[in-house]
Amino acid sequence: MSTEVNRRSFLRRAWMAGIALIAGAGAWTTWDLLQPLIPVGFGGKVRTVPPDAVLGTGAVEVRAAKSFLVRIDDEIVALSEKCPHLGCRVPFCESSGQFECPCHGSVFNRAGDRLAGPTPRGLDHHPVEVGDDGLLYIDTGTKIDGAPPGTVTIDEPATGPSCAGEAGE
Repeated sequence: MSTEVNRRSFLRRAWMAGIALIAGAGAWTTWDLLQPLIPVGFGGKVRTVPPDAVLGTGAVEVRAAKSFLVRIDDEIVALSEKCPHLGCRVPFCESSGQFECPCHGSVFNRAGDRLAGPTPRGLDHHPVEVGDDGLLYIDTGTKIDGAPPGTVTIDEPATGPSCAGEAGE
């Protein structure tokens, strides 16, 4: 005895199978979107240089981390290049040995302490760690607020003329 499948029953089953396939494909592709991403680049851990590359004077710029690496008393610190005042990029001035904001004249020493200007605090920091490969990693996803005005971590006077000159004043 054979059972006949009428047209209406066949179309209903075909539609249900099509809907099930579309739902399965949607769930399959959505699963990848729901997985957390490991941040790479700014906002995550940025791979930089070996610890020996950071000398006791000057600063090593790490563009991918938007930071500078400096050595303060055998500790390597990652200073944000963003001025706490209005967010301008603060470059390191080789001639003065200080960070000088070209926008409004804030000046910071190599430790990121506020020396002058309208900034409300020192430069912000990011945690630094040495990876298994022997290189430094800057965690740009974590920000540590800079020191309050009046804090002096290192006492280093300017080593020469300012890079900003009269433009930042």
